[in-house]
Amino acid sequence: MSLLTLPAIVIRLRAAGCVFAEDEAELLVSTATTPDDLAGMVDRRVAGLPLEHVLGWAEFCGLRIAVDPGVFVPRRRTEFLVAQALALAAGRDVIVDLCCGSGAVGAALAAALGQVELHAVDIDPLAVRCARRNLDAPVYQGDLYDPLPPDLRGRVGILVASAPYVPTDAIGLLPAEARVHEPRVALDGGADGLDVVRRVAAQAVRWLAPGGRLLVETSARQAGSTAEAVAAGGMVPLVTGSDDLDATVVIGTPIGVA
Repeated sequence: MSLLTLPAIVIRLRAAGCVFAEDEAELLVSTATTPDDLAGMVDRRVAGLPLEHVLGWAEFCGLRIAVDPGVFVPRRRTEFLVAQALALAAGRDVIVDLCCGSGAVGAALAAALGQVELHAVDIDPLAVRCARRNLDAPVYQGDLYDPLPPDLRGRVGILVASAPYVPTDAIGLLPAEARVHEPRVALDGGADGLDVVRRVAAQAVRWLAPGGRLLVETSARQAGSTAEAVAAGGMVPLVTGSDDLDATVVIGTPIGVA
């Protein structure tokens, strides 16, 4: 078999519909360890596997995050969630990352803050296994707050959640890379997309320390309903957003906290 050249890889990727074929080709070439490895990677990408699953990693907040097949790929818009958390995290030493997926958010926060007490949770065993590769911190498998140590109640300074928020009926409209290759549990947020978000908000106050904050990623269209869920959980909501990243985060401050 002849060796794959960079131009040949670009041609194959373009034919498969990859918009950034040149960039992807360079990443594949730089990541592959042997010619056979490169050929297999190109075949998997052409077959529709997400680039990050082919590479085995995703770039997030300047970090290289391991992403195993079948694990949700961290999105660039979620970097806004990290930025908002960092702006509020000064002096706080307990962070909980709910619906952590690969652990990208927790990893970025830990890298930026240094010595923090980080805990991460996901319901998907594949995600938990992947997050444990990315985090030097406990990663628990279970449903939201259920597996967290009880002694964290009232101690959490920053509670971040990149929970699923795609309405069930909209799952079929997602790109095939997400719809076919990422876990439905990381995407499907129920009828209006906010089933999990409401559950996160409903219990947050009992885990937050005095002055703690909840930060929830959502969409601009769902921001109002997400804010209502945060308010129903006993917090004052603040909607923040980034046009550049097409990102929306709702911040919840427990009532009575300035």
